[in-house]
Amino acid sequence: MSKLIVLTAPSGAGKTTIVKHLLNKLDQLAFSVSATTRKKREGEIHGQDYYFLDEATFKTNIQEGAFVEWEEVYQGQYYGTLKREVERLWTAGKHIIFDIDVQGALRVKEAYPAETLTIFIKPPSESILFERLRKRDTESPENLRKRINKASLELTFQNNFDQILVNDVLAEALVEAEQIVQNFINPGQHGDFND
Repeated sequence: MSKLIVLTAPSGAGKTTIVKHLLNKLDQLAFSVSATTRKKREGEIHGQDYYFLDEATFKTNIQEGAFVEWEEVYQGQYYGTLKREVERLWTAGKHIIFDIDVQGALRVKEAYPAETLTIFIKPPSESILFERLRKRDTESPENLRKRINKASLELTFQNNFDQILVNDVLAEALVEAEQIVQNFINPGQHGDFND
């Protein structure tokens, strides 16, 4: 049975870096491409980074029940996981890895409780997280403030997830993430990380 591995974190905690590492290391994983109404950033590819949809198309998909989960993350900016994306990857025989926000992660777990592992990537501290967000320098001051407010709220949800992984030293977090995922995909075939 194919499984779902959902990584979530406040923006800037390093989940995308960890997801990319897992995809490089574990051949049986495939990335679930989310749909979004946000504007494409330079270098992003439709169907690879995101499915970039206009708001009307996104809302039609909502009405048709085409999403496993969706959310208006910021005003007028929607993100979601299409059911057909999950089916496409399961048909290909892959375990699916997700890089989605906190609310979306909880909804995937709700939709597929037996098949899903949720991992919350936690920064070493709020101040380090906020500093990482500032250093990105990809946001307007207004958007940065929104991201920081949202990140503060999301940190309060960490105990709702199956695993909490602190991303303090990246190399250690990558090894731990690999072990957690391996143990979930192939229970009993790998030594427990805590041994």
